Amino acid sequence: MTSDIIDDRLIGALHVRALTRAGLDHDASEEHTVVQAGTLEALMAGGYDGDTSLAEILRLGTLGIGTVQALNGELIVVDGHAWSAHADGTVHPLAPTVMTPFAVVVPFAPTGTTTVESPLTFDELHDALDALAPDDAPVIAVRVDGVFTDLILRSVERQTKPYKPLREVVEHQSEWRVDRAQGTVVGFRFPDATAGVEVPGHHLHFLSDDRKLGGHIISIALEHGELAVDPCHDLHVELPPGMELGQPGTVDRSEIAKIEGGTNG
Repeated sequence: MTSDIIDDRLIGALHVRALTRAGLDHDASEEHTVVQAGTLEALMAGGYDGDTSLAEILRLGTLGIGTVQALNGELIVVDGHAWSAHADGTVHPLAPTVMTPFAVVVPFAPTGTTTVESPLTFDELHDALDALAPDDAPVIAVRVDGVFTDLILRSVERQTKPYKPLREVVEHQSEWRVDRAQGTVVGFRFPDATAGVEVPGHHLHFLSDDRKLGGHIISIALEHGELAVDPCHDLHVELPPGMELGQPGTVDRSEIAKIEGGTNG
């Protein structure tokens, strides 16, 4: 089945392709493509029922973030395994049969790495990750393994129908602070023009090495660790039946910032 390519001028150097379910048969590892199930715009409107299984997602990527059916936790994909960080602060491994309404993954193959021995603030960490990527990379997948301090993480409660819009759900989100933890930060940096299709800027999740702590990152500092980035130029968005992609960049970025925690993380 053919796919429609959105005009590249809307996204700059990023090629966005809307795929039907049949389109997920492509070999993402060979194409080195960021693959996304659903859109942020649909999630913001309360589209919390998943149409894609984690088995399908994990076949297409080894690193990623998102959420799961009914917003039942923050999705974290590390080394090809999926975990969910729940609103009560617990972390659980996820079965391949779990569905997701929104997830972004990539077959992570970093082209830039560096060791950081001195502490970095959250903004400095963003800058260090960006500095590792080529200037012409519209998207970067990122991974940081190390010791972190001043963590502020969040998740939301599992939702029941009728679903509320995401902006109402996050008004009651759970947040927790952790002084120090060892683990992995994973996520992506997308250009502003993708607002609505994706979260613009840096969107990062954390998972501790002991798999007891995780969540969406509101703020974090790096004590020391290893940084790795994977530049990407292609984004394939899998859409459930009856859903259209729409024009990227049409969603208010300030509204996204509120939903994501009022920061660029």
